Amino acid sequence: MSPRDTGRAKFYEAERLVHRLFDNAPSSRTVQLAGTQITLPAEARFASVDAVGDYVRRVLDLPAVRDRFARAAEPVSVRERRGRRAAHYERRAPASGDGAVEAEIAIPSSSDGRWALRELVVLHEVAHHLDDSEGPGHGRGFVLTLIELVGLVLGPEAAFVYRVVLADSGIG
Repeated sequence: MSPRDTGRAKFYEAERLVHRLFDNAPSSRTVQLAGTQITLPAEARFASVDAVGDYVRRVLDLPAVRDRFARAAEPVSVRERRGRRAAHYERRAPASGDGAVEAEIAIPSSSDGRWALRELVVLHEVAHHLDDSEGPGHGRGFVLTLIELVGLVLGPEAAFVYRVVLADSGIG
């Protein structure tokens, strides 16, 4: 059983700030953050849950991700989730008892749930898969995993945005 995830709401609030920063960046993608001028990377948007599944497999196959995170070798299935309110990651022991862990990301893709078909949301769910800290779902171990994953995939500027926004929100 995982520890209680008491920081979840605070984390999501801070993450929404990160998403808004990416959404509202000018065409030059250059923004000022914590006294530093940075150019935000372009964020991928996905047309379907199948495209998200392909992306997750490619991220987990990146040499830098495999070198850093042992769980990158474990496959993750991606499925459509009913509703529109949340994406979700689940890790469970299989019913067959063969010892292999089953991991799944569920992404809403209805017209109201298309907000989840974006790279930052998908990387958040992949970070849940890679986080082996056994702490709360959105605790320090997860936060550090997410920041590092974002840095490996999107680059140091995106990781900087997460570090600053999360630290300014009292998370980390």
